[in-house]
Amino acid sequence: MTPSTGLSTTLPTRADVDRAAARIAPYARRTPVMRAVVDGRPLVLKLEQLQLTGAFKLRGALNALLGGPRPARVVTASGGNHGLAVAAASALLDLPATVYVPESVPPAKARRIEATGASLIRHGSTYAEAAAAAMAFADAPGSRYVPAYNDPLVIAGQGTCAAEVVAQCPDVDSLVVAVGGGGLAAGTVLGAAGRPVVAVEPAGCQALHDALAAGRPVDSAVQSIASSALGATRVGDLPFELLRSVRSVLVPDAEIIAARDRLWEEFRLAVEPAGAVPFAAWLAGSVPGELACLVVCGANTDWQPV
Repeated sequence: MTPSTGLSTTLPTRADVDRAAARIAPYARRTPVMRAVVDGRPLVLKLEQLQLTGAFKLRGALNALLGGPRPARVVTASGGNHGLAVAAASALLDLPATVYVPESVPPAKARRIEATGASLIRHGSTYAEAAAAAMAFADAPGSRYVPAYNDPLVIAGQGTCAAEVVAQCPDVDSLVVAVGGGGLAAGTVLGAAGRPVVAVEPAGCQALHDALAAGRPVDSAVQSIASSALGATRVGDLPFELLRSVRSVLVPDAEIIAARDRLWEEFRLAVEPAGAVPFAAWLAGSVPGELACLVVCGANTDWQPV
């Protein structure tokens, strides 16, 4: 563990997920589930886009900040949703925060990060470049760098979403999540109580899929309509260790957009493209089991009035 960033290489466990749930309960929402029938098949939707900040990432950010000594300042890097989560968690805990984002950050996400009172710094063209600058900035006593996914406290916090699903719908027989750097998927493995986990990525933005093929995390291209939320160039080392046995599925951008539009037309669920990735895989018949739960997550987009 390094003094300035607090990074650890210890794999989290289900017990860590349970501890995370207790820590974050006063701050995070317990999001609802929706049972539905689509094309004659039943499914469950975990409406995590209704989480504070519009994404599951608040869970991990809160657990990271509550699970260790109180820092003097908080630093992170993000394509958008994680940065907003860390900024919001810091505000809830009355901590100053600095968020580095790529220059390509969507305006809606940048605006919401700044609205929390955090300092927003645009740096580089990719998440990796923003993260390198953020970690350099965090190299000072009292700073807590909160990684987007490669941190045991973050992973355990994300696992509380799956633990809620299992408690809300014990008849669910698989869980389906979108993957960027792997934090949510890894946490889902821990929180799913032995149920299979399907990890879905956009084709062309597939860090986990490439890592599984190579047997280790490798650099991967980032080119997708959902890259602002799922655009990790490399899956995290800690998530990868927990994800070696998951089912990996790729979906093309056209199917992601069709799934996003269908979520709106049939359920009036307004999500960004990343939030529709699990539904795209389910519609394509790539999800096993009789009753899957799809984690619908990511509501940080702008909608133009008609």
